[in-house]
Amino acid sequence: MSLITLAAFSSHAQDGAYNTYSPYSVFGVGDIIKDGPAYSRSMGGVGIASRSHRFVNYMNPAAVTARDTLSFMMDVGLNSENKLFRQGNYSSASNVFNLNDIVFSFPIYRKSAMMLGITPFSNVGYDFSHRVTDPSIIGKTGNILYSSSGNGGLYQLFLGGGVTLWDHLSLGAQGIYYFGNIDKTTTMSFSNTSYREISSGNVLELKALTGKFGVQYDRNLGNDVSMTLGATYRLGADIKGYSTEYQFATISSVRDTLNYSLDTLGKSTKARLGDELGVGISFRKGDKWVLEFDYIRSDWTGSHFENTRGFSNVGTTVFSPAVSQSFRAGFEIVPNRNDIRYYLRRWAYRFGAYYDTSYYKLDGNNVNAMGVTFGVTLPVFRWYNGISLGVDLGQKGSTKGTLTRERYAMFVIGFNIHDIWFQKFHYN
Repeated sequence: MSLITLAAFSSHAQDGAYNTYSPYSVFGVGDIIKDGPAYSRSMGGVGIASRSHRFVNYMNPAAVTARDTLSFMMDVGLNSENKLFRQGNYSSASNVFNLNDIVFSFPIYRKSAMMLGITPFSNVGYDFSHRVTDPSIIGKTGNILYSSSGNGGLYQLFLGGGVTLWDHLSLGAQGIYYFGNIDKTTTMSFSNTSYREISSGNVLELKALTGKFGVQYDRNLGNDVSMTLGATYRLGADIKGYSTEYQFATISSVRDTLNYSLDTLGKSTKARLGDELGVGISFRKGDKWVLEFDYIRSDWTGSHFENTRGFSNVGTTVFSPAVSQSFRAGFEIVPNRNDIRYYLRRWAYRFGAYYDTSYYKLDGNNVNAMGVTFGVTLPVFRWYNGISLGVDLGQKGSTKGTLTRERYAMFVIGFNIHDIWFQKFHYN
């Protein structure tokens, strides 16, 4: 069974609760989530060279020091993805709603600060079926239906801190803990009740620990224009946990165990998350506009997913880990942050674009994604509190060969919460 089946019968997408829905999430640890809060995702996903005292930027741990003294910040993001699938003469649609991030940021001492948060790292969600049509087979057994489904994913819990040295150089580090479960099931059922129904699958209980390091260098270029250079590096991580493989045969409510095995990941089986290197450059003119370009590269060729049960054994498509790359650009402009007459002139307007290649190949083909983004931040109450809205319009894959084309509209909403700690009030 090839990937063509996954797209052709994806109409079951709403039969269960999913964090995502995509035939591509069958492989590896699923679809890798684009990192960053709502304001970053509405600028093409940039953030490595972003420095702003108005938002929590957890894409680069060095950016946590860009803040007002004694300021407490929090970001809560929500995400909605709406997709249209097509392959050959088949098409379908899906939509899901999910939490994007919860992040806190607070000062420590002078030019140092910390952040704590949790965000999704990857999502798995699919549900498809396929009927055997070969007359030489069904003439003997009756109709045969293959049904496959999967759900779950990984979350990342992180704690990071940063410090600014000599007013221009900022350094930061994060400790990241990955955890989550992935459940994949395939069932072969027969219309002829004399044959037993066969159910097989894998349950992955995964965890990993790694670190991420960041640096930003900020320089004034004159005329209220500044430039920031940024870089991040996330270490690869060995996956720990358990991989359970099972197979049952059922007839007349009687279930027989055909196979049941448990592998301890990290000992009998090797699996690994890829490392990631990112670089970026941004230009800012006061509180007026920002322009940023980012490049991210992640190497998954040593993940061993292609040889590890539960990561690549759905269908007959040849899955091979690869090196993923991402090119991103974003622009923000604010007409007048201090305008007291026209509220719309205080809005921050954002635009962006990106081009991504996935961390795997299917039958030797790259799976690419490209899109454009738009968004705004609406200031509310006082300080830097605001509501960020964004939309990502893009396409993943294509209709060539056994690939599936996904066209999507992803909506994000972020709540930017800002307050001042330990403020001393003076009374006359």
